[in-house]
Amino acid sequence: MTTFSIADVLRTSPLDATDTRILVMHALKKTRIQLITRSDYLLNETEYHDILTLFHRREQGEPVAYLTGEREFFGLSLRVSPDVLIPRPDTELLAELALHYALPDTHLLDLGTGSGAIAIAVSKQRPDLHVWAGDVSQAALTVARGNAETHHCTIHFIHSDWYRQLPDIRWHTIVSNPPYIADNDPHLSQGDLRFEPINALTDHADGLSAYRILIAGATSRLHAQGWLLLEHGYDQAEAVRHLLLEYGFEQVQSWRDISGTERVSGGQRCVLTDGQI
Repeated sequence: MTTFSIADVLRTSPLDATDTRILVMHALKKTRIQLITRSDYLLNETEYHDILTLFHRREQGEPVAYLTGEREFFGLSLRVSPDVLIPRPDTELLAELALHYALPDTHLLDLGTGSGAIAIAVSKQRPDLHVWAGDVSQAALTVARGNAETHHCTIHFIHSDWYRQLPDIRWHTIVSNPPYIADNDPHLSQGDLRFEPINALTDHADGLSAYRILIAGATSRLHAQGWLLLEHGYDQAEAVRHLLLEYGFEQVQSWRDISGTERVSGGQRCVLTDGQI
C-alpha cells in the first residue's frame, strides 16, 4: 500500500477536477459516490501507478474518452477508440432531427457512422425504423457493430465509401456528420484533435468536398420528400444550404445547437415530375 489516499490524489492532481474524477473512477473502477464515501482509501502501488500514467497521458493531450475507452452520447455509453471520432454533444442535434423527420416504419441511412453513435441513438428511440449505417473504415465499423450489440440494436452495417458500395435501394432519411475541417485549419494540430482519426476530421481539401458528394448522391438515393440532414462546421451553414438549393432540395434550412451555432443543415428531395419516386 502507498501512503496516498483517493482524497490525496484528487487534491494534488495536475488536471482539472472533471478529468481527474473521470480518470480516477476509471482506474479504480469506482463510482463518483464511492470516491466521496471512500476518500480515505489508500491506494496500492499498482493503482497509484495506473492513475499517474493516466494523468500523464492526459497532460500530453490524449482525450479522456480514449483513455477510458468510452463516451456518453444521447444517454448511452459508447465504446470509442482512436479508430473513431469521439461523439460530441453538438451531434445530438443531428440525432434529434433524424428522430423528428423520419416517418414511422421507414428506412434511415447514417453515412460515415464512426462509432455508430447517431445510428444507435436513433435505433434505440425508434425501433420502428429500419436503420442502415455505412463507413469507409473497417476498424470503425468493428467499433460500431460492438456498440450496436451492447445496446441490442438491429442495424445494417455496410462497408462503403459514401454511396459507392451501397445496395441499389432508396432511403427515406439520410443523415451524416462527415469530415468538414479544411486541411489547412490549425485546429487539426491542437488539443484532442491531434489524437483523433484524421480522415474523420478533414476532407484534405476545402472542408466541403464530402457535402458535394453527399448532396449530389442523395438526389437518386432518397425517396420523394425524403430528408437529407448534415452536420457541419460553425461557419459552413450558408455554403451547405447553397449546395442543397443548387441540387434542387426544398425546405432548405439550418438548425442551431445548444450553443446557438448553426450546426445542422438539410432539406427535402424535390419532386420534379408527377410519379417520380
